[in-house]
Amino acid sequence: MALRTETEQAGMTLNLPPARITRAVCALLAIVFALTTCWLTPAGTVMAPSASADDATATDTTGTTNTDDKQRVTITIDAATPVVTASSGYQLRATVTNPTGGRLPAGKLNLATNVQHSFYSRTDIQDWSDGAENIPMLDGLAEADVPALDAGASASVTLTADKDTLARIITWGPKPVAVTYVVDGVSRARSHTFLTRSTDGLNLVETPALNLTVALPLTSSAWSIDENAMHDLLTNSSDDDQVVTAGDASVLDDARREAIAKHPKLQVVADPTLLTSEAKQASQSHSQSQQDDTAKDQAKDQQETARNLSSIALSGVMQPAGFDISAYNAHDNDGAYVAAGVERDDWNAETALGEYRTAKGDQSLSTGVYAWQGKANWSLASLTEAKKQGYSVVIANHEFDTGDDSTVHTGNMSVTTDEGDVTVLTQQRELSRLAQGKATSDDADAETSAAGRLARFVAQSAFYQMEQPYTSRNLLVCLSATADAATIDALMRAVEQSPWLNLTDLSTLAATDPYVSGDDALQLVQDDASLTAAQSSFQQQTLSTLANGRNGITRFASSVLLNGDGRADPWIKELLDTQSTIALHALGGDMKVAERMNVGATSMVDELMGGVVITPSESVTVVSETAKMPVTISNSYPYPVHVKVQSVTDSMEIVTSRQVETEVPAHGEAQVTFTIRVSTSGSTNARITLLDRNGTQFGDTQTTAITSVLRISDMSGFVIIGFAFLLGILGLWRQFNRKKDPDE
Repeated sequence: MALRTETEQAGMTLNLPPARITRAVCALLAIVFALTTCWLTPAGTVMAPSASADDATATDTTGTTNTDDKQRVTITIDAATPVVTASSGYQLRATVTNPTGGRLPAGKLNLATNVQHSFYSRTDIQDWSDGAENIPMLDGLAEADVPALDAGASASVTLTADKDTLARIITWGPKPVAVTYVVDGVSRARSHTFLTRSTDGLNLVETPALNLTVALPLTSSAWSIDENAMHDLLTNSSDDDQVVTAGDASVLDDARREAIAKHPKLQVVADPTLLTSEAKQASQSHSQSQQDDTAKDQAKDQQETARNLSSIALSGVMQPAGFDISAYNAHDNDGAYVAAGVERDDWNAETALGEYRTAKGDQSLSTGVYAWQGKANWSLASLTEAKKQGYSVVIANHEFDTGDDSTVHTGNMSVTTDEGDVTVLTQQRELSRLAQGKATSDDADAETSAAGRLARFVAQSAFYQMEQPYTSRNLLVCLSATADAATIDALMRAVEQSPWLNLTDLSTLAATDPYVSGDDALQLVQDDASLTAAQSSFQQQTLSTLANGRNGITRFASSVLLNGDGRADPWIKELLDTQSTIALHALGGDMKVAERMNVGATSMVDELMGGVVITPSESVTVVSETAKMPVTISNSYPYPVHVKVQSVTDSMEIVTSRQVETEVPAHGEAQVTFTIRVSTSGSTNARITLLDRNGTQFGDTQTTAITSVLRISDMSGFVIIGFAFLLGILGLWRQFNRKKDPDE
């Protein structure tokens, strides 16, 4: 007997089979879904095409072809309207590239959104960026033709959004946008980006803006050694400030200066050694302008760079040369740094401020002084060291605060150290990564371009304001030191056009109540920070190279230079100061700069020790038992030297005297003489080397060939030969004239 289910409907009891109930419910749900879709979908809607089963290449859930990444058709966002207002409209320009081996026929590029969708969590936003969130794109914005693409070809397409569709957005904030490339009804690629609607023209309650501080570190990654200036320093005792220069690549060309000047609320924190270097070059460029055309051009460039730097309103300075305080603490060997030429006073806050005043030419000026994070994260030990060196405020990168709070917080925390409280300004992770040209994840397909990252930045900042609209917060965003003019200008213009953001300065951020302090802050800070194995090895190698260079200078001063009256002391100080400048920049955390500085430190000592040389001499031919071998020593230094000259041969029969000492005048020559003694004919080489006063060799070895052609040179020799001749004659006469014995 079949069981039946009782259902009451309109006062009646119906006994229906379970299968019929299931079919009825499914039909009812289908009707409701169809009616809802028709009601929600307006005219002109562009639905994203789905992949055909007949298509040779299957597509994944994101709409991109499920093949090797290098063979996927790509969509790159070249430009997009960052903030949408009531009158701005929305435009997007994208490039479609065909990296496959075949030709793609003409297709379409669709632009769609969902005007009613709102993001409720940071996870939702990230999932959409990664293509992991399947949000229905119910509202078509635009469509454009894409021409046929040969293998390796690309096409640029501009899409202008339909104004009526934009007008249906009645809530402010980020909206999902899909850019879909369609060929023959099949989606071949899709990019997931955002448009952000401002409150302009919307009847909404205004909420307080989110405070945002945007900082730009002004440093150089092109520090290099001027070999001509170094040669002049070694031979003529010239000014040492020009040996280490900011390099040929100007860190503040006209375009970059104009971009910074257009946005006065951008917080520029400069390396003070960059300021003094450029100011020094500008002051000395007048004499160069009288030389050849190349020198005139160089002088003009230096003056222009210096003017650009002086015209920038700085918000503060960092530690000199961006000295890596965290790596210094991680290495935990102050003696190694001193041996390398870097004293603690070389990078403290007082020195940084002094460099700034010197560059500006006003010893009464004051500005903010900040310690910028190096390779390793700030630890309690490195924060203590920074405070001891006079830095009360430090700037940490976006990896310092590893907490995963549900909402963003003010980028200010107060950490108590043995030296006192330190204010740590922490960069907001996602916004800073985007500002520095990095995608939030490897799967964020729209964030491979600057325009795509900017769209995400604006959307993300809007969401942060929306998640806690009445909570006062101040976020820190730091641009990359290598950010170009276009990146700086685009980001700052987008921020300035975002009414939900309020730009502040570093002083305001530092004075803001910290979001965490005391024991709570200490829980977020590591006791010690360490470098990676590769970083630690490179650091050790750099310190060793620098120490060897400095030891070479001190050895030269004490064991080669003749400086009894102290006249050479200023020159030696210049050499040591230059070496310290080289070492300071080598330890600034930039590996490429460190490599150039290491080469410079080594070449400086090599050239210094190579300034006293043995003049190559011609080969010597010896025709008697003894002879003289003259050797000339030249000195290119501006001060006299006292050296030993040593000669050694590789023969026991042909030898020279071993050592001779001599003094060589400044920019002059001296000649010494070695005695050659021979006992047979033959040839050998004399290796002539220079020794310092302690007997340690330096400089290059010279080789002189010695050939011996021994001749009779006195009467005793002739007597011996004559006597031998007579004995020979007597022997022959006896052999022929003696009588033979009968028995023979």
